[in-house]
Amino acid sequence: MSPIPITIITGFLGSGKTTLLLNLLPQLRAQNPSYKLALLKNEFGDLAIDSQLATSSSISGVRELLNGCICCNLVGQLDVALQELSAKVQPDRIVVETSGSAFPATLAMEVNRLARETKGAYVLDGVVTVIDVENWKGYEDTSYTAKIQARYTDLVVFNKWEGVGERRMDECLDRLGDLEVQIAWVKSDRGRVPVDVVFGVDGGLARTLGENEVNGQTNGQKNGQINGHDHGHGHSHEKGHQSEVEVLSITLEAESGSVIDSTKLEKLLQTAPKDEVYRIKAVLAASSPILPSDTNTTEPSPAGPGRYILNWAFGRWTCTPMKNDEHESSNGVVLRMTMILARYESKKWKKRIETAGFVEVVGEKKGALKVEKIT
Repeated sequence: MSPIPITIITGFLGSGKTTLLLNLLPQLRAQNPSYKLALLKNEFGDLAIDSQLATSSSISGVRELLNGCICCNLVGQLDVALQELSAKVQPDRIVVETSGSAFPATLAMEVNRLARETKGAYVLDGVVTVIDVENWKGYEDTSYTAKIQARYTDLVVFNKWEGVGERRMDECLDRLGDLEVQIAWVKSDRGRVPVDVVFGVDGGLARTLGENEVNGQTNGQKNGQINGHDHGHGHSHEKGHQSEVEVLSITLEAESGSVIDSTKLEKLLQTAPKDEVYRIKAVLAASSPILPSDTNTTEPSPAGPGRYILNWAFGRWTCTPMKNDEHESSNGVVLRMTMILARYESKKWKKRIETAGFVEVVGEKKGALKVEKIT
């Protein structure tokens, strides 16, 4: 039996990894209507938003690893997750989509190890990194993880470049060149890249990673040091890269039939600063649809109350009607939301969510709002 190819898709928070994946599905089905693609999704926080989007889009099987990083404290679960997907779906390919703060070298080495131990049940096809050109300047200078994700990859996909000037694109290419490795790159077409470019990239770099790379070390670099600065990113790197963000978990419980006030929630989406708030993900019962930030969208908006998936990244958002049964992580509440924030912002935003009236139900009765920091 041929080994199952595994593609790792990584990239910083909000770069467009899930969008890239969802745009590959129609191309795969056009080539082979019976093609089975399985997704192993690592989500920050405890809310499986992107997985629910993927489940509603004809992916053959989805497995989630929540509230942790697949390259450190969840890495031991990779073997079991791959076995479950293989047995349940019998996929033609498995895509591992990491959280926005994962370190890809460790994960690539783990896939290589499992391939050896299973005597060829899997083969690492490559590591693909998605870079958000529009917001690259905002986080690349401060995020060690973003740099590492770009360095240890077989293919870089530049996303969200259409709305910026040539100078910004040139700056991204210059920074990629500063990494001093030859990396193939391609520009997406609003999140779409030809499937033959993303899959079958050979994975030569990923398959030759050594123990130094796994431990966060490169030539001239020890214990997470770059240019003489300590970034705390050795393989006790859980405190390094995961501390680059803080995560709030927000729930609102209310009487049966209650709905979120969409107008008040939309104020949060419109005013959240991109340098403080990286992602907002939610499953909610809304009083009316929240219109997407892209007012030029051609997709019709459903009318009236319903259950929706909200996905916000760097000032842009979509609100998608739920087509399937909800994931167990969002059952029984009016709203479950995860906010992924910059360092040192969680205390301020916890108080703001609790007091500013962004999250309320329609009507005079108040729901029970709970906001807690989980990372």
